Amino acid sequence: MTADVLSEVLRAVRLSGAVFFNIEASPPWVAEAPAASSVGPYVMPGVEHVIEFHAITSGSCWGGLVDGPAVRLLEGDVIVFPFGDPHVISSAPGMRGDPSLGALTLASGGPFPITLSFNDSGAERARIVCGFLGCDARPFNPLLSNLPRVIHMPRRSGKEGEWVEQLLHVAVIESSAQRAGSACMLARLSELLFVEMVRRHLSSLPSETTGWLAGLRDDVTGRSLSALHGRPAHAWSLELLAKEVGLSRSMLAERFHHFVGVPPMQYLARWRMQLAASLLTGTTLTLADVAERVGYGSEAALSRAFKRLVGVAPSAWREGLRPDVSFISSDDDNETAAPPS
Repeated sequence: MTADVLSEVLRAVRLSGAVFFNIEASPPWVAEAPAASSVGPYVMPGVEHVIEFHAITSGSCWGGLVDGPAVRLLEGDVIVFPFGDPHVISSAPGMRGDPSLGALTLASGGPFPITLSFNDSGAERARIVCGFLGCDARPFNPLLSNLPRVIHMPRRSGKEGEWVEQLLHVAVIESSAQRAGSACMLARLSELLFVEMVRRHLSSLPSETTGWLAGLRDDVTGRSLSALHGRPAHAWSLELLAKEVGLSRSMLAERFHHFVGVPPMQYLARWRMQLAASLLTGTTLTLADVAERVGYGSEAALSRAFKRLVGVAPSAWREGLRPDVSFISSDDDNETAAPPS
C-alpha cells in the first residue's frame, strides 16, 4: 500500500482552518499580532497549536517576525507563521503596533470575519485576508517540527499560480459576504493554502537539506515513510522494512536516520503514539480498539508504550491531561517497534 505521507500526517494531527480578519488599509498603517497561543482561545478554542497566515489580495505591504527582518509582500503573496510567533504586518518595514487582543475581546461571540480598517482616507489601498490553522503539536507532529518560523509564498505565474489566485479570490468574496456556509468555505480554503505552502516549501529545499520533509522526496526514505504510514499497525521490523524498499538493513537504517534523525522503528513507535492520541481525543473507541488500530495487541501493551513515550496514561490523555513536551523518552534503537504483546 502506497501512502500519501503528508496527507496522512495532516489528518492525524487534525489540521483545521478558519479566517477571522480582513484588513483594509492605506499608509501609514501597522498591525502587530501577539503570540498565537494568546489568540487561540478567541479564534480556535480547544485547539492545541495555532498557525497564522496572511494572504495579500490587493496592494502590497511588509511582514515579518517582531524579532526578525520584514519581507516585501505583493498582491497574491502569502506569509505563514507556523509557530504562531509575534509578528508585524505594516505599510513599511520597521514599524511597531499595539499587540493587544482588543479587537478579539470586543468581537468575542460575534460574527467573524472581523474587518479592520486603518487610515481609510488614503488612495493607496492594501487588502489582507488573515487566517488561522489549528493542529495537534503533541505527542508527535513531524511536519510542524520541520517548518521554519516564517514561510513566504510569493505569487507565481502560470497554471500553478492561477489556482492559488482563484482561492484568494474566493476567500475575498466569502470573507466579505458572510453568507450561509462561509465559515466552512473559509476553513477549507485556509487548509488548501497551507498544504500548497508546504508543497512549495518542500520543492524549494536545497538538495543537501535533511529532515522529515526532505526525507519525503528522498527515494529510499520516502518509500520507507510511505510503507510505515500506509500500514502503521503492521508488525514491522527493520528487516521487513528493508525488504519492502529493497535495501539492506544497515543501508536503510543509515539513510533513514540521515534524513529523519531517528531510526525507522523509533519513528514508527512515535507515529503510533500520535495515531493513538488522535483516536483517544477524537473518537469514543475503547482502548482495546485503539490498540488494535495502531499495532498493539492489547490494552496493556499500548498503555505501557503510551506512558513510556508520552508521559501519561492513555486515559489521562483522553481526559485532557497533557505533558508539556512531546516525548519524555524515546525507544532504544531496536530493530522492532514496541511489540504488540
